[in-house]
Order: sequence, then C-alpha cells, then structure tokens
Amino acid sequence: MPRPRTSYSHAGVNLDQVSKSHRIVARKLAVTFQTRKGKLGRPIFPIGHYAGLVDVGNNRVLSLHTDSVGTKVLIARMMGKYDTIGIDCVAMCANDIICTGSEPISFLDYLAVSKPNPTMVASIAEGIVVGAKQAGLAVVGGETAVVPDLLSEAGIDLVGMAAGICSKGDLVLGDRIRNGDELIGVASSGIHSNGLTLARKVLLKNHPVREVIPDLERSIGEELLEPTRIYVKPVLETLKQAEVHGLAHITGGGFSKLNRIVSQAKLGADLDYMPTPPVIFRMLQSEGRIAEAEMFRTFNMGIGFVVICPEGQSAAVFRVFRRHKQGAFRIGSVQKTRGIRIFGRLVSN
Repeated sequence: MPRPRTSYSHAGVNLDQVSKSHRIVARKLAVTFQTRKGKLGRPIFPIGHYAGLVDVGNNRVLSLHTDSVGTKVLIARMMGKYDTIGIDCVAMCANDIICTGSEPISFLDYLAVSKPNPTMVASIAEGIVVGAKQAGLAVVGGETAVVPDLLSEAGIDLVGMAAGICSKGDLVLGDRIRNGDELIGVASSGIHSNGLTLARKVLLKNHPVREVIPDLERSIGEELLEPTRIYVKPVLETLKQAEVHGLAHITGGGFSKLNRIVSQAKLGADLDYMPTPPVIFRMLQSEGRIAEAEMFRTFNMGIGFVVICPEGQSAAVFRVFRRHKQGAFRIGSVQKTRGIRIFGRLVSN
C-alpha cells in the first residue's frame, strides 16, 4: 500500500485557515486607522502588504514590519547552535521591508527564554549583528524576557521588528505592474525560515538531526540552519538601476505570496521556468510524498525573492544580482488572468 501524501496542513499548518485569520485580524485592526486621521503618522495603505506604511511628513513614509524565526529555533535547540537564527530574524523583517521600495534603517528584537542562558543569548545577539550589517540597519534596542511558564524547558522564541524609510514617489507597491512584465527570481540560500514545521516532521522522522547526508555534504540540522539570504543591498541597488514594478519575498505560503503583489494591479502571473531546486527540496518532496503544487505553496523551492519589471529592464536587474554574486533567473511573466500559476497549475487565486 502506498504511503499517504504529506502536506503542510497535515503537519499542523493550514494555510487557508491562516489566510482567513489574517483577513479577519486585518479588518478588525483597520478601524484604528481613524485614530491618526489628519495627523502625523496616518497609515497610507491597507493592512496586508509586506509592511505597514505610515506618513511621517515631508513626503516621507515609514515602513514597519514584524516577524519571527518560527520553529527554526527548535532545530537550533536540537543542534545546540544559536549563532545563525539571529541572521534569520533580521532577514525575515528586512527582506519584507524592501518589498515596498523602502530602505531598512532600524531593528528591534524580542527574545523569550524559559531560563537565563547568557551564552545562548550572546550567540543569538552575534547573529543579529551579522544580519544587521548585511541589511545595513542599526539595532536600536529590544527585550529579553524570562518566561518559564510560557515556554518548555530550554525553549526560546525569537521575534524581530524593522523600520524602513522611503519617499512617497519611490514606493513600490505593485499597482504599476503591467501585463507582460517579467518575473525575475533570485536564488535562495536553502529552506530559509518558512515551512520548517513540515520539513521537521518529514526529515526528522527518517533521519537523526546530526546525520550527514552525502548529497547535502552536511547534516540535516546544518542544512536547515543555513541562514536566510538577505536581499537588501542588491534590491536597493536594483531600484536605482532599473524600473521596478513589484517586489516579493517568497516566505510562508510559497509562491502564493506573489498574489498579494500582482493583485494590486488586478493581474495574475504564470511561472513557466524554475531552476533545479536545491537537494533539500527534492529530499522533502520524495520522503514526504509531497505533491508538486504543495511544495510550491509551502517552500521557496530555491527562489527566495522575485523582482517584477518591464521586459526591457531585466538585463539591468540581472547585472546587479550578478555583481552581488546572487543567481537570478527569468521565471515567468505577468498575465491578465488573475491567480498564480506554476507550469500551468493554479497555486493561488
């Protein structure tokens, strides 16, 4: 009898329910916009983009985003290795900030631990510093809380918040996307910080976390802890060198994330080319018997960021990412038909 297929929902994360929760919360929180109406700090865009956008006067916009490392901290705990999840924490925030065309400038972290552990905290802080330098932002404060009743023994939770700045005229929100625009995918550094709940359930069922996998040339734990690539510097340079209509960080929900960008222009996208995914994704799909569409709805599949630009601008985009030694590929184009399709299969509508 064939083994049953695995999905993110079976692992405990139902993306449809997550999206429904997001929509409900966004509607409820939107009523607070009235508190700043006509005042400094009024929101200028609905909740639901990659960052919250606030008018701070003088034609300037403050971009705000918060995110966490998620269950990647469980792999760090298993490996006793905490020096990279700080990079992930910065990346998850800074990479979203740049999706509005904003430059990340400041960062705060919130670290919750079940018991004091100065060595672990110092290791996490070192990673945050590395990530901040890569993103070109300053860490201006944070909070470390000891909450034994909230977390399991030796448990931790790591959350970040980033702020960015942009001129109103330089915002990139997706509303200028046009039919025929090209989608340029930028290579990821691996699984990044999303889909770890499913990845852990599939891989750790079959392999000890420290088992070295020949095809990976390192252990499962080391592969899963590879830090999220930070795209800030090449993206900011791209915005100066080329006409860009949309930017997307491929995180939770995989390529369905593109819908929040192209839908701003009431359009869709067809992805007709993907580079060969890194080994970790092929392992996940094979060992978990995960359907192809589910893989693209859950993981980045080797593409961590997408730049949407007019066809004539793609060469300039490629040049920038080559200078930064980051692989970039034409993976598709914007279409009139709504929804995101990968090799003709709808993954988000």
